[in-house]
Amino acid sequence: MDTTLQDPLVGQVLDGRYRVDARIAAGGMATVYRALDTRLDRVLALKVMHPTLAVDGTFVERFIREAKSVARLDHPNVVQVFDQGTDGSYVYLAMEYIAGCTLRDVLRERGAVQPRAALDILEPVLAALGAAHRAGFVHRDMKPENVLIGDDGRVKVADFGLVRSVDTVTSTTGAVLGTVSYLAPEQIEQGTADPRVDVYACGVVLYEMLTGGKPHSGDSPAQVLYKHIHEDVPPPSALVPGLPYELDELVASATARTPDVRPHDAVALLAQVREARLALTDEQLDALPPQALTAEHDNAEDRTSVIPRSLTLPRPLPVDEDVPAEAAGDGIDRTARFHSPPVPPRRRPARPPRTVLLVIAAVLLVFGVGAGIWYINSGQFTKVPPLLSQTEARAKERLETAGLEVGQVKRAYSDTVERGTVIGSDPAPGARIRDHDSVTLTVSLGPETVNVPNVAGQPLAKAQARLKADGLEPGMVTREVSEDVPRGSVIRTAPEAGTKRHAGSAIALVVSKGRPVDVPDVTGDDLDSARQELTDAGLKVRIAAKRINSEYDAGEVAAQSPDEGHRAAEGDTVTLTLSKGPEMIEVPDVTGDSVDEAHKALEGAGFEVDEDRGLLGLFGDTVKKQSVEGGDRAPKGSTITITIR
Repeated sequence: MDTTLQDPLVGQVLDGRYRVDARIAAGGMATVYRALDTRLDRVLALKVMHPTLAVDGTFVERFIREAKSVARLDHPNVVQVFDQGTDGSYVYLAMEYIAGCTLRDVLRERGAVQPRAALDILEPVLAALGAAHRAGFVHRDMKPENVLIGDDGRVKVADFGLVRSVDTVTSTTGAVLGTVSYLAPEQIEQGTADPRVDVYACGVVLYEMLTGGKPHSGDSPAQVLYKHIHEDVPPPSALVPGLPYELDELVASATARTPDVRPHDAVALLAQVREARLALTDEQLDALPPQALTAEHDNAEDRTSVIPRSLTLPRPLPVDEDVPAEAAGDGIDRTARFHSPPVPPRRRPARPPRTVLLVIAAVLLVFGVGAGIWYINSGQFTKVPPLLSQTEARAKERLETAGLEVGQVKRAYSDTVERGTVIGSDPAPGARIRDHDSVTLTVSLGPETVNVPNVAGQPLAKAQARLKADGLEPGMVTREVSEDVPRGSVIRTAPEAGTKRHAGSAIALVVSKGRPVDVPDVTGDDLDSARQELTDAGLKVRIAAKRINSEYDAGEVAAQSPDEGHRAAEGDTVTLTLSKGPEMIEVPDVTGDSVDEAHKALEGAGFEVDEDRGLLGLFGDTVKKQSVEGGDRAPKGSTITITIR
């Protein structure tokens, strides 16, 4: 059924100026219409706040903030806001209208896209966010729904409704604004947001474009939030074999769980994206994704929400809090509201009375949050199974087999118990417990401080595995040439081997690009000779798709990149552009002209000029003959000899 016909605003004129023609989309906070500015006779998008929310000063302030923020961002990849105003109970923004679709529409229909398409979309998004970051703003809600792709191919970033100034971002204890699937760990844990949270979200969006699915999923928003804090975003190639490691590294850099390891803003990430693109071949950029991959779309996880901090599991430390509830969506298409009391003090009892939990659950359900279903089966009890010394995954399996729920998972340092192994539970193993009740697990983080291992000379994957095994996290990977270390192996770490660091700290890795190679000059060589010379030097060869006119004969190398003298690494690629031969152009007829006129005509046409005066022409000033007759064609840049008498 066409609900547009039932919308009371369709056909109306707002503020005596904006004629509402059709409804485009509806969200939890506002509805977007296609409208006509009758004063300027142009089509635009009208974002109208729901009248029931217009009486709420917080929502109105957010609307006005969006208008003012975007008005300061004069950037071709940002959806522009033209006007803001009110008409009775309606508060509206007049915005640029983009005929097309969202990135979410593309992912829902096609699933994974080719690497070239993913980078073509990501680069303008980062350019837009970079402008916002340099202007002092953080978007805070980057996701495919807010990336618009016009019918003309233009990419625009929309919905700056959650934007905040960088210098006004503060920690919050009550709630987190954003979309579950794209929240950075520091947003979830501390409620803080600087440009690096947008970088994290863009890394998740890139992963989604390359694989067709989100990196973290779960049965509830709380499970997704937990994974953002405690699990790395996996490399896209784990789901799409054959994706080049440059894309894996790009995702890993953008989604590092430690903010300091990420690029500091969208401009820095854009530089990494462009560097990665240059390292990829056309075949890698245009590789088709597997047909089996389709976008995983969960409306509940794609909504912009106010998420109670009580739903976010804290960074694993030995604390006493117990998080009793999980959040579920409220069914609104785009914007939902969640309300929750602030996190209680740390010294509260480890387990509040069951009646309190039931009251909290009931209150949350009334507000549309959802708190799961609490089962109380009178007279049905069991015992907590043995869990100590089990891996976290195995302990969860045992609890599920015993008919019990996995509650909060706490983490604590231990000098004696291996990282990832259960060191305690509440209730303890063997304790009598009602069926379907939850058990809190405490899992070892390993020693509180560990020595950075010496992984120099090891292949990157092996070095990363060693860091994880020692209780550390592989951090940003940078590459440089090395005389001694083979390509793909680690040169050094930062901090260096032997340094003590807290368990879970990120360790940066410097990886060898191979031995340095001076790129030889092969311009003017035939293709076979050029390829052989470059291969002998330890370099790879790529032939550019297009040929160009040059002074060299057709089929010879007209240009190379990088050029002679550039210091590359063994295994790097040199791109050769082949010649189509010199450009042939018509020679002007200068016979009978003065010497100056002949020079001007020939040089203006693109030729060099040589004079033949002989004894008879020493004092002459008239061209009697030219080496190529006027009207004939000669190679551009070649020399035409004029005889002067």
